[in-house]
Order: sequence, then C-alpha cells, then structure tokens
Amino acid sequence: MNSFSFKNRIAFYYIISTAMLVLIVFITIHIVAKKSVYVHLDADIHTEINKLFGYINVQDDAIVLTNAQEWKEEEHSTEEVNPIFVELLDLQGNLFDKSPNLKKSRLHFNELDKEKEIFNAKLNGKSVRQIKVPIFDKDKKVGFIQVAILLESSSYVLQLLNTILVVSFPIILLLLFLIARFFAGRSISPIYNVIETSNLISTDNLSSRIALPNTKDEIYVLSQTINNLLDRIERAVEREKQFTSDASHELRTPLAVIQGTLEVLIRKPRTEQEYNQKIAYCISEVNRINTIVDQLLLLARLENQKQSISNAEVSITNIIHETINRYSAEIANKNIKVLTTFTENFWVHSDAYFLSIIINNLFSNAVKYCYDTATINLFVLKENEQIKFVIQDEGIGISQPEIEKIFNPFFRAKNTLDNSKEKGIGLGLSIVKRLCDILSIQVEVESKDNVGTKFTLYFP
Repeated sequence: MNSFSFKNRIAFYYIISTAMLVLIVFITIHIVAKKSVYVHLDADIHTEINKLFGYINVQDDAIVLTNAQEWKEEEHSTEEVNPIFVELLDLQGNLFDKSPNLKKSRLHFNELDKEKEIFNAKLNGKSVRQIKVPIFDKDKKVGFIQVAILLESSSYVLQLLNTILVVSFPIILLLLFLIARFFAGRSISPIYNVIETSNLISTDNLSSRIALPNTKDEIYVLSQTINNLLDRIERAVEREKQFTSDASHELRTPLAVIQGTLEVLIRKPRTEQEYNQKIAYCISEVNRINTIVDQLLLLARLENQKQSISNAEVSITNIIHETINRYSAEIANKNIKVLTTFTENFWVHSDAYFLSIIINNLFSNAVKYCYDTATINLFVLKENEQIKFVIQDEGIGISQPEIEKIFNPFFRAKNTLDNSKEKGIGLGLSIVKRLCDILSIQVEVESKDNVGTKFTLYFP
C-alpha cells in the first residue's frame, strides 16, 4: 500500500521523533510560563506583606491598621483593577479588620495551613494566590495577616497559552509531516530509477546500467554497487556462453571425426590392417572426448561448488618426482632432458590433490610443446621467506599478445595450432589458474616464440 511506502515511513518516523521533541518544548514553555506568573504574583504578595507590617499595631491584644488611608487605595477598595485582599485575624481566625474589597466575603483560613507559605485557594469561586503570616507582640503570637491576589487574569493567560499550544501542536506536526514527506520523496527519487532500470535487465539485456545520482550519498553507493554487480554478471554470462559454445565445438569435432571414420569403414570391405588402423584412430578420439569431459567436469566443480580445501604439509618435491615418473614414456620418446634443482625437500601448506593437478598440467604442457632433445628445468627454492617453483621448457613458446589469454578456457595459442602433432584442448591452464586462485598461489608466465616458456608459482 502507498500509505506504507518507504517515503511515508521516513516521514512517519521523522514526525514521531519530532512530535516527542515538540511536546517536550511545549511542556517546558508551559511550566516556565506558569512559574514566571507565580513568581511575579508571589513577589507582589511579599511586597504587600512588608508594606502592611509597617502599618500594623497591637493594642490590648487587638490588631489594628494605624494607617486608615491604606484601605482606601484602589487595590484594596475595588475588585476590578489588580485587587489585593487583606485580613487581620486572631489566632482562632476571628476577624479584626479586612480590606473593603472583600465586602461580605472571607478568605480561606485553616489553623493547620503552613505559615509564611504561599498556596492556591478559592474566593467566591475564583482562584487566588494566598499567604498566612503570623503577627507577634513582644515575641508573643497574637494573630495573623492574610493576603491574597486574584489568579483570574494570570489563569486566563495560562489557559490561552495552553490552548495555543494544544491547537498548534497537531498543525505543526501535520506541516512537518508534509514537509518531511516532500523532502523524503526528493531524497529517494533515485531509487525509482534503480527500480526502473532493474526491470529492464534480463538475460537478453544485461547492458543497462543505473544512472548515478549527482550527490555521492548512500543511494550513489547502492547504484554503483548494483552497476558493479551487473558488470560481473554480464562478464560471467558472456564467459558462460563462450564456454558453452567452445565446449560444444570441442566435443563435436572428435565426434564428427569418429562418425566420418566409421562411415568410411562401412562403405566397402577393408583389410584387417585398415580396420585396426581406423578403430585405433577412433579409440584415440574417444580418449580425447573423455579427457575433455573430465576437465570440463573439474572446471564446473571448481566454478560452481565450494571445495573442502585441505590445508596440510605437502612435499612439493615429492609431487614433482611423481609427475616426472608419470611422463617418463613421453620424455623418452622425445629424448627430452629433465633437470631438477632442489636444495632441500620443500614442504608447503596446501591441498595435495589440487597441487598435483597444477604441477601435472604445467609439466604436461612443457613435455607436449618442448622440442625433441630439448631440456626442461625445474627449480624449487626459498626466496624472501617464500617458496618458489619454476618450470622452464625449450619449446615453441607463446607470442606476447597471446600471453594474457592463455588462462581462458579453450584458448590455444597460434603456435600450438600450427603444430599439427600436438592437439591440446585449451583447458589445462584454465584449471591451473582456477586452482591457484583457490589455493592463494600466485602464478606468473614468461614466454618467447620458438625459445620456450617459463611458469613460476609463489606459495603463500
């Protein structure tokens, strides 16, 4: 529902916090105003008390006002203009004298009321501010003087202030809500752009990007993050499409060869030697398909699943020796010399299975693309507290423009394609790079045409 939209929620949360703050301010204003009014009235009461004590005299235990003109003053004689009500009482509250403006009325009196303490009372149904002060004659308490001031005008002011605050409170909140909603809408307007752009994105349209807002705020970071995510997704989809296309092509080629060979065989009777030759050729192509499928499955497993990597002490020198022994027949056929340089038996923290795949693929390429009677050098050494493995061959090499592409799936350098004797499928180095990333091994390559290639692994 629109009423619970993000924009309205922002405005609502803002108005709740603002309402609490405004309410605290209004209550503070009311308390301060009320206290100021009472302070002013109390000061007038104390002033009147001090003045009247100058005119009070005790005669035969009776309290009298020596200045008869005092009762004729306007505040004592009328109730219209700032009236001040005065009573002179004995200890039991019996009246000695009172101001004319009291007429037949009497101020509130209670023997239990605290002396010299101002309190609120009622006079003819009207609120007054009142005090009771004892009168002494030679240290003997003989009676009281009571003074009261009407609270009517002050109460009216306070009531008017309360009305203004109560009426203005919801109006202020409503205005603040509308203002907050307006600015919240402007602030989150880039989010609508994110939504519109996201709705345009599909597997057939991954090129759309969110326009970055002018202000580099949280929405800017969100838009930039989504754009970066779309870049990665687009690259991944393109790689997937290319990978699928290349895999289909690589599998289709040997299948087509097998189909063509078998079709040729059944056209007419063949000699046993011809049958054996063609069948052997088909078997080699089937083996080639098996190799492609195995490496494709390994790549897919590395790309799409989290591997349980074992981190154990692994002898890299032992793995190298095992790999050399595995390719002893190919080494002998090409009359290749393999030289190993190990100053000691080096151990690294890694996954033995994955590490053997890396070294196996690198050594397999070195044997495959090395010239006959050439040399393959393998070094393991410690450099700056880091173990380094180097494998260097004397083979057909890779051109400089192609070095950056050799880790791409199914990529084969032009030199290898021109060499008809060697038919790699272009997945070995992709697997090497992916496994090196998983094991945090840094891999570097150097190569020159018709000179050779050197791979270097830096172990963490």
